[in-house]
Amino acid sequence: MSQLYHRSMHDHAAVQRSYWEATAPPLAEPLAPLQGDVDCEVAIVGGGYTGLSAALHLARDHGIAATVLEAGPIGWGASGRNGGFACLGSSKIPGPELVQRYGAAQARSFFEAQVRAIAYVRELAAAEALDIEDTGQGELVVAHRPDRLAELAAKVAFVRATYGETWELLERPALAERHLDAAEAHGALVVPHGFGLHPLRYVRGLAAAATRQGARIHPNSEVRAWTTVGGVHRLATAGGSVRARRVLVATNGFYPEGLHPGLDGCVLPALSSIVVTRPLSEAERAAHRWTEPCLLADTRTLLFYIRLLRDGRLLFGSRGGTDASPAAFAERKAWMAARLADKFPRWAGVRLDYAWWGFVALAADRLPHLAPLADDPGVWWAGHYHGGGVAMGTWFGRAAAARLAGGCEDPPLPDFVTTRPPRFPLAALRVWMLRAAYLRYGRSDERA
Repeated sequence: MSQLYHRSMHDHAAVQRSYWEATAPPLAEPLAPLQGDVDCEVAIVGGGYTGLSAALHLARDHGIAATVLEAGPIGWGASGRNGGFACLGSSKIPGPELVQRYGAAQARSFFEAQVRAIAYVRELAAAEALDIEDTGQGELVVAHRPDRLAELAAKVAFVRATYGETWELLERPALAERHLDAAEAHGALVVPHGFGLHPLRYVRGLAAAATRQGARIHPNSEVRAWTTVGGVHRLATAGGSVRARRVLVATNGFYPEGLHPGLDGCVLPALSSIVVTRPLSEAERAAHRWTEPCLLADTRTLLFYIRLLRDGRLLFGSRGGTDASPAAFAERKAWMAARLADKFPRWAGVRLDYAWWGFVALAADRLPHLAPLADDPGVWWAGHYHGGGVAMGTWFGRAAAARLAGGCEDPPLPDFVTTRPPRFPLAALRVWMLRAAYLRYGRSDERA
């Protein structure tokens, strides 16, 4: 399998030293790598939110015991190392552009799917008795420059006119009084949807629930070869193989080039980095008037995403960077510490206890996709969440299960989502194109 970034990012034996890894209990029932040759109705490549949700729903709702092949330990990829934001997202196309391209009805359908997906994470956790450490309700989108407040006001008007919801817009004094007083907080949009969770607890909980329902889940079982004969797919690993007529590929940003020709050139992994501070005292948190566990993102294109954790630590994440080497990671950590100090001067110099990074998945058309591949209707892809996969990955897993089980289209999704992912033009150069875009975005984000 070929790789677009440094090989260390695909070392499945190396586990990122994250806050989540340090605070999540192991699976109560250990799972074993695949051994021997097995047959099943549905094989799933990727044991993250999407793949495990699909396996759970196939077994629980449709009586189909799928086999899941995960290249690393459960939670090794983005599902175990993201920021824990169950929130709106999964597309990089602004709402007005969606309406212009696809019409208001399709845009509303997509928005409603996102809202339902967020609520469904909590519903599923309650139904399966998963302790996901959910916290807070809603998200603040903070204007990092004064001129970005007008953009947020325009979004309030768009949401009211198109989706029928009224979102509150706070100017700087109200924001400082009620939520946050910081250097780059010039007002905020209060989004009523979204909450925080412990992502590794969640993905391990999904694995346990899917296993209880009858799914077969095999970690440390990377697919090393894929052949198809007579409509039957054979996925070979180091320890055995799985034969199935239907396959769901749910690897998202960690898709390995060369796995399937219908997907090569369709996924652009992009780096996302996180640091977590030591616990902040009540007085330290009060210095910036941030004392509640709400989610926060700013108005940069290369955004910062931030939340207070249950034990008072600050989680500070960012998009950007295209060098995934270990040396670049050390530089990125130092850069993150400096940016944290810029945004929260009273927390400058606070010790960082954890730092890690990983991939999100970008699509050429900036949309998520759940669809069969053109050259093989027995192979489905679900992914391209653009950093918003906690809720939508769960939702796509449920939707994929219904479609793989027999063509049912409940839960519904807009037409522009249920299309196969397009290839990037000049796919071999897509990381270089991302670098150029990041340079442009960075200048735009900081230009007053």
